[in-house]
Amino acid sequence: MSESGASEKADVQLPDMLGIHEAAEHLDVTMRTLRFYEDKGLIAPQRVGTTRIYGKREIGRMQLILRGKRLGFSIREIKEFLDLYDVDPKHVEQVRNLLGKVSDRIAELRRQKRAIEQTLTELRLIEQQSKDWLEGASAQHKQKGTND
Repeated sequence: MSESGASEKADVQLPDMLGIHEAAEHLDVTMRTLRFYEDKGLIAPQRVGTTRIYGKREIGRMQLILRGKRLGFSIREIKEFLDLYDVDPKHVEQVRNLLGKVSDRIAELRRQKRAIEQTLTELRLIEQQSKDWLEGASAQHKQKGTND
């Protein structure tokens, strides 16, 4: 499902509790993904026997986790951010932490972009040099064939 599909699902009123299959479907992830983030301590669905039950809190946390991953943050960074959410009811530290991480990520992406641009420039140069060389070799081959 596309990003737009996920946002369309966000507009639908969710029941208070979802099973793992329904939660995975709503979030457009696999059940294995939900279990992975549970194992990492980022979500803690309620248990009814062996059945995992996902409430709005866990769905919200998963949406933040998925957004964080899409933006390139590590699981450790996402966990720190979520932990701050739980201990800071006014979210001041959370937002301050987020601002620092976002600024760092922007700087990192800018460095990567410069490195990619430099690599592309170099590859284009090699590509052009290769084409020029092949044209020269082809012209010499044709000229040699007419002289024989």
